[in-house]
Amino acid sequence: MGEWRHTHPATTERRGSVSAHGASTTGNGQAGHGGDDMPSVTITKNGPYIVRGKVRIVEDTIVAADDRLHMQYNRIREFTTQPGKSVALCRCGDSKNPPFCDGSHETCGFDGTETASRKPYDERAELFEGPVVSMGDDQRCAYARMCHQIGSEAWTLTEEAKTPDKVSAAIVGAWNCPTGRLVSFRDSDGTPIEQRFDPIIVLLEDVEEGVSAPIFVAGDIKLISADGTEYERRNRYALCRCGSTQEMPFCDAMHINVQYRDNSPAWQGETGTLDPTFRYEARP
Repeated sequence: MGEWRHTHPATTERRGSVSAHGASTTGNGQAGHGGDDMPSVTITKNGPYIVRGKVRIVEDTIVAADDRLHMQYNRIREFTTQPGKSVALCRCGDSKNPPFCDGSHETCGFDGTETASRKPYDERAELFEGPVVSMGDDQRCAYARMCHQIGSEAWTLTEEAKTPDKVSAAIVGAWNCPTGRLVSFRDSDGTPIEQRFDPIIVLLEDVEEGVSAPIFVAGDIKLISADGTEYERRNRYALCRCGSTQEMPFCDAMHINVQYRDNSPAWQGETGTLDPTFRYEARP
């Protein structure tokens, strides 16, 4: 490992303090008028996530690719939301209408106190150096297994890969990680290697593990604390929705421990088709 270079693609120049806005929720998840079109997710105190702005909300399964050499995201469905209105997504894990909030947090004793570190990624991540690309790792794991590639994993591939196919696998193993834990960058100039996303929220279903996985937020969507401050802007992050994480609000894979499962069509056998949002080949 080496000294971490401050090359993470978070748009830190847009970090700042904003005011949190309360919202009343109903059973269908609609939570009043969103106002600003700038995509955002606001954490409410011991309550749901409020999604505002132009953001698609979809549901994907995590499944093995046909060649069994990597995991992939398959699209099951897209949720219809009302333009100009915000959406309340459950984070207590007790809603009877998932992924939407139905007010169950008020009766189940949910404690959503934010406990995760607020330090920037650059200060939390370790550096893994390689001959072509290097990779940062901040240890936030949702056990999506996208880092497992071509019989190896992103760390080994990063440190050893020299051929285009292995370098590509190292990058893909990092940039498809839903938590943003792994970030690859070019050794030649320190440029981060990230996919470009239109703002999207992906409800993940882990078919192999038999559980519902986190809320994958992609596309530089700002995350606002219940205290009104904005978290570091990230291209990718994963929010807990089982209500059991020890790194609130971020997923730490506790959905596997508690066997959290929602009412997704995945549990009736639907696995979907390859989601074109995500890429499985990369150029260094």
